[in-house]
Amino acid sequence: NSASSLSVVSTEDNPDAGCHIYRNGHYGTDISVVEGIFEVNIIQMTSIQDTESQVGKSLVDFVVTCQEGLPTDVCTVVSDPTCQVSKSMLCDPIIVTDECLITIRRTFEEPGTYCVNITLGDDTSQALTSALISINEGEFT
Repeated sequence: NSASSLSVVSTEDNPDAGCHIYRNGHYGTDISVVEGIFEVNIIQMTSIQDTESQVGKSLVDFVVTCQEGLPTDVCTVVSDPTCQVSKSMLCDPIIVTDECLITIRRTFEEPGTYCVNITLGDDTSQALTSALISINEGEFT
């Protein structure tokens, strides 16, 4: 924790009395420094075999790591290859108790090249990583 003090001078106009009111004083507050999530990395991408309910779709597991804070939610945004036009977004709560090592399974409806943004977050911070992935006939390259 770090304490902070700031001198404040405020001026108010009082149109009825035609005068100014000057106030001098100090403003104090406490600033809390919290550990945030950073250095998010996709360390592995694995194509998952189609099940009967997923025929024609591609499943990919992303293994993601991060440093410092433990995330409480993960969001995945799938966009066009330029990462400009979002095609889908999915957010899930997660429970990480010891080490930031998370497996995220996502479904891709059709072949193509996609930009995948994965965001890990907690109550005080968010961190992002991105990857470009090509899906071809049920698997990726």
